[in-house]
Formats: sequence, structure tokens, C-alpha cells
Amino acid sequence: MKKYVNILSIGLLALFVVGNQVASAQQSIADIPQYNPHSVAPIPKYEQLYKVTVWRRIDLKEKQNKGYFAFNNELSKILIEGVMSGEISHIYENDSLTTEITKEEFLARRNMYEEDEGFEEDEWYDDEPYFMGDPVSYNDVNYESLQDDNEGNTPDTSPEFWRIEELEALIYENRQISLIDIKEDIIFDKRRSRLYYDIQSITLIIPGSETLDNIDTPLGVFSYKEIEDYFRRRPDVCIWYNQYNSAENKNLADAFLMRLFRGNLTKVENPDNELIQETYGQFPKEWVFAAEWLEMELMEKEHNLWSY
Repeated sequence: MKKYVNILSIGLLALFVVGNQVASAQQSIADIPQYNPHSVAPIPKYEQLYKVTVWRRIDLKEKQNKGYFAFNNELSKILIEGVMSGEISHIYENDSLTTEITKEEFLARRNMYEEDEGFEEDEWYDDEPYFMGDPVSYNDVNYESLQDDNEGNTPDTSPEFWRIEELEALIYENRQISLIDIKEDIIFDKRRSRLYYDIQSITLIIPGSETLDNIDTPLGVFSYKEIEDYFRRRPDVCIWYNQYNSAENKNLADAFLMRLFRGNLTKVENPDNELIQETYGQFPKEWVFAAEWLEMELMEKEHNLWSY
């Protein structure tokens, strides 16, 4: 009898331990976030059969994208005004949406500094007289004379005779900010048997054709979830213009939802985090063809998912 009691005790103890382990595992699974906080209409991870993240570069000056870039109602203008008014409060450094920048930092990036043309500053000499407005260079800093007959006064220690010459700051106009990058998740929802395009972020970019160094310059990154809410709250301003029928103008949020834009594929998520250009070579023809090929692969994948 005592033997059977011991066996029963061991069995109950084992059952108790296994039960605790199962409960602990269930608790651990429950702690894993199932929803993307940056999604407008999040799909829980347990409902996702297929998912891939892609990046697209959109030129708002292209004919198909003109609705987002109507004169005096450019997407860039709408976003910048939203930032200035405080209705868009979060601006990010990159599309990971983790590191924020301040409104002041964002607006400062719109400044375009133009170097003086024509006259090149000469070195300052202590035995040479200078007159009002004369520029000189001293210790790699440019100074401007504030008085006539300015002789023997060291620029960095004579503020009554010299002032530091500042570069003239111009601001990039809204129509100069004509590129955007879109990061989006392509997700197949196995419950609804449907493919969804879930935009995560939008990056405002000044094209290299407008910058002094001929390099595409990002201004800031916005969470699409936040700006989509801004579009919905400001239907009087956030308008996508139908160039063929103004009676069919739409809210910008609906225009993105209906995918009325055209963009070039620049990156598909990969272990090396490489752009298509970096993966398929430096020759433009090669990576342009590669981008089109990857676009066709995504389209074929969407076509074949109907069987699920």
C-alpha cells in the first residue's frame, strides 16, 4: 500500500511540474506583442501567413504622382505645415521609427547655405589697411571689416573692427522637396485570405538636383500611422487632386490606401540589409532590371497566394 502511495505522490508531483511549465510557456507567449504599433490596421502575427518588407522611392513630379504634388498643395508642404502647427508631433531620424528628432532640427534641415560667389577671401595681414565690408580669412574663419582704415586690428580679438562673416541661409521651397521613400509591409492574412499593403513610414527627401552637393538629402521620417490620422482630421487641406476629374478629388489617406502612386522598388528586406543597387552591381541598367524583376516576383507571389 505504501508503494502505491509513493507512486501516486510522484505522479502528482510530475503533473504539477509539467502544469507549471505549460503555464509559464503560455505566459511567455502571451507576453510577445502580436500587433505592430505603427500599423494603421494591424494584423496579429498569428494571422500572418506571409510577410515581407519593401522600400519604394516615389518621384512626386512624375505624371502619375501629380495628384500628391499639386501646385501650392504639395505633400511636402502639407507635412511641413503639420509639423510647424504641432499637429504632427513625432519626427524620426530613420525609418526604424525609434530615434526622434526635434521640430527645430527638422526645420533647420530645410536651410540651404549658399557660399559667396566671385570674391575669394584673402588672408589677413597686420600691415594692410582694410575698409568697411572687406572680407578676409584668419585662422580658417572668414571676417568682414566694420570700419574704414582698419589696420593692425586682429580679427578674432577686435569685435569693434571685425565680425564673423555668416553664410546666407536660404530655405528649400516646398516644390523642391519632391521625393519620398515609403517603407511598407506586404502581409498575407490567412484568416481573410487577402494580401495587405501596410505602410509604416514616409521619408521626405530633397533630390540631389536641388542640393549644393548633388546628393539626395532626407529631411525627416514620419510614422504613417500618425500622418494618416492627420490626413483624416484635415480633409480641407490634405487633398489628392484628380487631374482628369476634380469632382473625384480624394483625401490623401484614401489615395495612399488605393495606391494611386507609382514608385520604384529600391530594397527588399534581406539578411545583409542591402539596397537593390548594392546587391546587383553599380551599373544602373543592372539594378534597374533587377528592381523590375523583383517587382514581378512580388506580383507573382501575390497571384499564387490565392490557393491559401
